[in-house]
Amino acid sequence: MSKKKFTYKDAGVDIEAGEEMVESIKSLVQETHSDAVLQNIGGFGGFFRPDLSSYDDPVFVSSVDGVGTKLIVAFKSKKYDTVGQDLVNHCVNDIAVCGADPLFFLDYFSTGKLEQEVGYQVVKGFAQACKENGVALIGGETAEMPDIYSEGEFDLAGTIVGMVDREKVIDGSHIKKGNVLLGFPSTGLHTNGYSLARKVLFSEYEVDDHVDELGTTVGDAMLAVHKSYLPIIRKLRDLNGVNGFSHITGGGIIGNTKRVVPNKLTIQLDWNAWERPSIFELIQKLGNVPEDDMRVTFNLGIGLIAVVDPDVVDEVKEVAAEMDEAVIEMGKIS
Repeated sequence: MSKKKFTYKDAGVDIEAGEEMVESIKSLVQETHSDAVLQNIGGFGGFFRPDLSSYDDPVFVSSVDGVGTKLIVAFKSKKYDTVGQDLVNHCVNDIAVCGADPLFFLDYFSTGKLEQEVGYQVVKGFAQACKENGVALIGGETAEMPDIYSEGEFDLAGTIVGMVDREKVIDGSHIKKGNVLLGFPSTGLHTNGYSLARKVLFSEYEVDDHVDELGTTVGDAMLAVHKSYLPIIRKLRDLNGVNGFSHITGGGIIGNTKRVVPNKLTIQLDWNAWERPSIFELIQKLGNVPEDDMRVTFNLGIGLIAVVDPDVVDEVKEVAAEMDEAVIEMGKIS
C-alpha cells in the first residue's frame, strides 16, 4: 500500500515564498547601508566595521524589544508599514538615552503563513526608520511557523546595537536635588499599554470608526508611529547640566524616570503641567480607568524626559525651539 508523500510545503512552510520575499526586500535593506557594512562576506551573519577614530574608550550599548499587542491593531487595520518603524524607533530611544549613537539593527519576523506583501510592508517600515535614524539594517530572520499563529498574524522583535565613549555614558549619576524635569511630547500611545487601550476602545468602536475627539479613525490614532528622540538627544546630551534622560515606555513616567534617578532622591511631578492628548482622555473616560492605572500604563503624552540643572533650562528650551520641539516643565528632583 502506497503512502501519501508529505512535503515541507504541505506542512505549511513555503521555502520558495521566503526566498522570494528576501529578494523583494534587498533594495530596501541596502538603502540603509553605509561603508561600515561589509558586503558579500557570508550569509550567516551581518558584518559591521565601525569607525572608532572619534572614540577614546568605545563601549557597545544594545537593546532588544518587540511591538507588543499594537500588532493586533495593525492586523485589524490591515496596515503594516508603521509597526516596523515603531520597533526601530523604540529600540533607538532606549540606547540614545544612555548617550549612545545607534549603529545597526537586526529584526525577527515570525508568522504562521508568509504573505509576501505583508512582509514587504513590515520591512519597508524597518528600512524607513533605519534610514531616518542613520542605522544600518544588516540582518534579519523570517520564520514561518504554522500552528503557532492564527491566519493573518505575525510577531516582531528587534535588536539595536550602538556605541558611546565610556566617559560620555549618561546614567543619571549626576542628577541632584533641585534638577528640573523637562518633558518632550509623545505622538500618542507609542508602543505601550495596548492591552488596556484595545480592551477599552474596541469595546465601543471598530478600527475604522472616525471619532471626532481623536480627529481621525481609531485605528490611525492607535497606529501613530512611536517617535524617535535621537535628534533632540544628540543636540542636548553634550550640554553641561543635562544630567539624564528617560524614555517613557511600559511603567509610565515615574516608573521609567526612577531608573535614572539616584536612590536617595525623589521625583516631584506636576501632573497638571501639560494637556494630555485626546486618546488618553478618551480611554480614561470610556473605560472608567482609575488615574493610578493610567499613570503606570501609559506615557500620557510625554515620550522623553530630560533631567537638567535649573540654570540650563532656558538653553534647552532654545535648542528645542530651533528644532520645533515642544518642551514642558513638569517637575523637579528633591
